[in-house]
Order: sequence, then C-alpha cells, then structure tokens
Amino acid sequence: MPVLLAGSIATDHLMHFPGRFSEQLLADQLHQVSLSFLVDDLVVRRGGVAANIAYGMGQLGERPVLVGAVGEDFADYRAWLERNGVDCKSVHISEELHTARFVCTTDEEMCQIASFYAGAMSEARNIELRPAVERTGAELVVISADDPAGMVRHSVEARELGYRFAADPSQQIARMSGEELLLLIEGAELLFTNEYEKNLLESKTGLTEAQVHERIGVRITTQGKRGVEIVGRGVERVHVPVAKERAKLDPTGVGDGFRAGFLAGRSWGLSWERAAQVGSLLATLVLETIGTQEYEVTPSDFGDRLAESYGDEVAAEILPYLTA
Repeated sequence: MPVLLAGSIATDHLMHFPGRFSEQLLADQLHQVSLSFLVDDLVVRRGGVAANIAYGMGQLGERPVLVGAVGEDFADYRAWLERNGVDCKSVHISEELHTARFVCTTDEEMCQIASFYAGAMSEARNIELRPAVERTGAELVVISADDPAGMVRHSVEARELGYRFAADPSQQIARMSGEELLLLIEGAELLFTNEYEKNLLESKTGLTEAQVHERIGVRITTQGKRGVEIVGRGVERVHVPVAKERAKLDPTGVGDGFRAGFLAGRSWGLSWERAAQVGSLLATLVLETIGTQEYEVTPSDFGDRLAESYGDEVAAEILPYLTA
C-alpha cells in the first residue's frame, strides 16, 4: 500500500553567493541587519517538501500519493511528477493563488538564507485526508511542512480516524506555536527533525526530550555530517553515518531525500538501520546535484554506492527491492 505525503509543493529559486555569510554579519549589529548579496548564479527548480519526498520515493519504485495545494500553474510540474511515479490525483488546485515559491541563497560554506512565499499552500487547511486515503488505501500519512493550520488539521484528522501518521514539521517549527506543535506531534508514529529543529521543538513546546518521546513512537533525528540517530519505543538506539559523497553542490532538499529513502525502506520491511542507510544515500545523491529533483536512481549504481558506503552485505540485502 502507498504512503500519503501531505505537505508543500513549490518552485525553488536557488542562488549562490561566492563568499561567506558569516563574514558579513556583525554580532553587535544583528538587531538592524540590512544586507544585499550579489549572487553569481540562479536556477529555477521544482521543489516543496512533500513533492521532493514523493519524487525520491518514485525514483525508488514506490507509488506515493501527493496531497497539497497548488495554483493553476501546476500543469507542467504535475506531468513531471506523474512521469516519475507520483500519484497527483489528490492535489488541490487553487482558483486564485499561484504555487508556492522558495527563494534560497547558499554561500561557500553551504550555509543558507531563504524565504518562502506560501501562495496556494495557504489553502492546504481546506484539504481533507479521508478521500485520498480511501481512494488509495494509504497505510501511512506523512504530515510535512505546509500551511501550519493545515498541518494541525491533518494531525487531528489522522488521530480521529485512526490513521498511522508521521510528523515532519521541519522549517515550519519556526512559524508554529508551541500549542500547534503539541497538536501536530501527539500520537505520531514517527517524528522527523534535524538536530536544531529537535531542540527548537522542545524549547517551543516546553517539553523535555523524554516528554516528547512519551507522545510519539519513534524519533528520527538527522545530524548533518554526523549522520542520523533513531530512538523510540521498542527500538534500540540506532546511529547511521552519512553515505560517501562524490561532490557537494547544493544542500537544498537533502533532508527530503533522506525521508524519501527512509520511508521507502520501511515500506519494504527493512530494519531501522537499513532504511536509514537507503535514506542517507538518497540524501547524498541530492547533495551532489543542483536542485532537489534533478538526480536519478539506477539500481546498479545505487547498489554499488551502498556497498561503497556500508558494505557488500548491506547492498546485497537492499538491492532486490530496487530491482523488484
């Protein structure tokens, strides 16, 4: 059965600053920052958290179901996703607003400054999950970064209807209140964050790490170059290092790539460790390309790179699922 991915669908405007942001920020002047960065590159790509995850799962042979709100300018993007294995029949089309825009500048140290215009995404709060779940038989709902009111609505609906769900608030933690975050995570089977988001979520909700664990099943925390940590009920602590990289071009969407691989791995019945290894390699493929959906997975190459990063035994266990 497929995974239902509820979240943002956007167009990414990605720029590069040939310097270091840290050298332009004065510690005693942060209260009145007024800066303009002259960039030397601009690319426009398809993006959005849920769409990025859906594309990655499609590359691994899954048939994810995408749920989100877009504008009438979505036609070309829809065709792209459907060619890559994504079910877009439950995407809501706004009659008034354009598809969301993500504008991001990356410096020489892979640090980023970004802004996000919601546009049609604000109508995600009007989307009901039940029709998509009943149409597809989705066995897991992933509630990723989206309109905050929509995220809360989806979490409440999932609890009321007994749907298994994962909470993936990512960048919306900065926007959401502590009360909204509590409503989002309560009863989640999985909780995805990076390390900074983990700490911010605890700060905004007023919960300790242990108290968060009481409200969820399993917590997956990505830790940048140190890999990923998995802890939770009935799960011995798992740590998986990052996959070996061949280039470092753009970190945008790396976390989405990890989630795509991890969710695909778990849907195949892989262990927490093996699923995280699939996710970590997919994240590395994203890092090696400009744009969040510009990579392509081929089973033979993916298997070779799994062996390179985690050993022949790991590759032999995972490869049959890629060629099924």
